[in-house]
Amino acid sequence: MADEPQRHRIEVTCPECGHLQSEPALVISTQCRACRANFQVRAGQGVVRDRPVTRLAKPRKDSDPEPELAPEKVIIQPLLRRGPAEQAPQSFLKRLFNPAKPPRDIRCFTCSHSYTTVAEAQSSQCPKCSGYISLVDYDITDNWNRRIQTCGDVVIQKSGTVTGVTVQCHNLTVLGELAGSVECSGDLIIRSNGKIIGKVTCKNLRVEKGARVEFLNPVSATTAFIDGNVRGQIFCTGSITLEKRAQLQGLVRASSLVVKPGAKHIGTIEMVTQA
Repeated sequence: MADEPQRHRIEVTCPECGHLQSEPALVISTQCRACRANFQVRAGQGVVRDRPVTRLAKPRKDSDPEPELAPEKVIIQPLLRRGPAEQAPQSFLKRLFNPAKPPRDIRCFTCSHSYTTVAEAQSSQCPKCSGYISLVDYDITDNWNRRIQTCGDVVIQKSGTVTGVTVQCHNLTVLGELAGSVECSGDLIIRSNGKIIGKVTCKNLRVEKGARVEFLNPVSATTAFIDGNVRGQIFCTGSITLEKRAQLQGLVRASSLVVKPGAKHIGTIEMVTQA
């Protein structure tokens, strides 16, 4: 886990190459990060993974009775995973209505290592520090007071309330009430009214039409798109766009500011150069 103390980890030696690596104390099997060999862990020691053994039947004597024939069973052989060049061709309609999802970009919460995994995965393990990473999506419809740490998406519905916790996710959509800190690797979309008391860090900030939000701490983002009523300090390394219904009050620091006809801004503007 990301917050797992050091006493809950053990040192395991690969039985194939002798590489020593750190693993969770409850590990059952793992993969060597040096030679990529899979092995099991028993009593804190790495052992070679068990392989199925073929057993031969004993020779039958002439005096033994004929064995009863069991009903014939259909044996289904497991499908072997094919490489990218050996994938079975898909029909045109299947590719059209069910296109393959692109791989997910993940950043480890523990060591900040970035890598990719398949889009359908629900969890992953960092190849650098072996930390657990959740990829589960959250749909919050009632009161929620537990920390959220996932590389999936989070949606706070109109009836949902998140208070006093930190939300770490990819995309966050706020339709209800949020009173906590936010750290998004993707988009933060706000479509409700309220105050956000914690720190806010995201890639893209979007305040939709009709939303009224007050940020009590500075907002750090790459870009911002505002079409509602916003009060607070917004720091962007990219551009800030104010649509015709936007009303922004507070300090703005960005590389560029786009103000559409009808938009209003009250406060200080600081223009910075992109790194």
